[in-house]
Formats: sequence, structure tokens, C-alpha cells
Amino acid sequence: MSGLGLLGFDGRHVVVTGGSTGIGRAAAGLLARRGARVTLIAHSEDKLRKAAGEIGDSARFAAADVADRAALAAAFDEAEAEFGPIDGLFANAGTGGRFAPAAEYDDSDFEALLRVNLTGVFRAVRHVLPGMIERRRGAILVTGSLASERGMANNVAYVASKHGVLGLARAVALEAAPHGVRCNCIVPGFIETPLLESLPHEAWDQLAAFVPQGRVGQSEELAEVAAFLLSDAASHVTGQSIAVDGGVLGTLKL
Repeated sequence: MSGLGLLGFDGRHVVVTGGSTGIGRAAAGLLARRGARVTLIAHSEDKLRKAAGEIGDSARFAAADVADRAALAAAFDEAEAEFGPIDGLFANAGTGGRFAPAAEYDDSDFEALLRVNLTGVFRAVRHVLPGMIERRRGAILVTGSLASERGMANNVAYVASKHGVLGLARAVALEAAPHGVRCNCIVPGFIETPLLESLPHEAWDQLAAFVPQGRVGQSEELAEVAAFLLSDAASHVTGQSIAVDGGVLGTLKL
């Protein structure tokens, strides 16, 4: 089979959390163009409806706060009722939380961020994993961060959560490998998303200065790697942390 064929999805059902905007939206659109049936899960029903409408008949959506266990489970049940068993999961939903020194970080803020960035990812993975193991086929991808591999000052909850999802991916990869199921972590660098778009232009220049390529990345660039990792073309790739960051993690820029 050609490499192009391995990159196709041939009607497979892929769920994308955080799928209404940014990286999730770009990935969902690309997956659909490559033949997948895609379910988008995110908090805003209006944004989901718009995104699914733009993608077309191969997309459905279910509104849910990923931090809400019952709502997330209902969204996955709805996805399976619409499009059948889940062949791929891109657990991409996340939040940046607040910035504060570790000694001043409130319990409530810390716990709220972990419910979205770590516990929500765990629950999504836990929901799809038994069926994938039973069918002996499936691919799971979680969204990490540069903070999965590096410390950051004044953002302790975010760093802890993103270290956590990388560990989760590696643990699941080892458990699932004998059953034909893969799990990886994708690490975005400074990517053009609604979060970055809210920053002043000078902040973009400062971020770009950290990148060996000299620019921030595009959501579509990350979507290409996500689609690869969810496809059969990555059949021997599991337990990995793969950065799409213009060289930030792999280099020392002085």
C-alpha cells in the first residue's frame, strides 16, 4: 500500500476534543478531508456548530465541558451513536489557567486546571480504550506542550498538567501495545491559535525570537503531524513525544 493510502482514514471514526477552534479545528478538517468521520467535542455549541458546518457531512459535534465527567461521557456516547465505534481519539482540549507564583497558587485554581488538562484527558482515554483493545485497533493522541518537557515560572498548574498528560500517554502506550492500540503525545510549540491571536503583535515577535525557524507555527502544520500519528502510516510509533515547534526543544539557541 502506498504511503498516501496509509495516511487515509477510510471512514474511520475519530473524536477530537477541543475541536471547534485552533489546533483541534485544523486537525478535524484535515482528518475529514482524508476520509474520516469526525466528532468534535468542545464547550461552545455555537463554535462547534460553525466548525462542523464548515467541515461538512462527515462531521458531527457534541457540546461538553471536558472537566464535567457526566457531560463528557454523554458526549462520547452521542458520538458512538452517530458514527459508531471510535477508531481514533485526539484529546486536544486544554486551558492555560492563571499565572501566579507557586506559593500563591490557589487550590481551587490548581484543581480546576487539572480537571480540564489532565483528568479530562484521562477520562476521554479511559472511555475509548476498552473498545479499541477489544477490536485490536486504535490510535490515541494527546496534546502536550513545551511545558511537558520544560519548567515554566509562575504557571505551576499548567506545567504539572502537561507533564502529566505526557506520562499518561506513555503509560497507556505500554498497556495498549500488545493489543494493537497506539498512544502518543504531540507537543505544540508557539502555534498561531486564538490564544496567541489575543496577544499584542510585539508578543508574537518575542515568541518568534525563541524559535530557531524565526516564526510561530500554523495550526495546519501541527494538524499534519497529528493526522500522521493517528493514521496507519504511524503504525510503529507509540509512546512518543513529538514536538511541532520549529526546533525549540531540540536545540540551544544563544
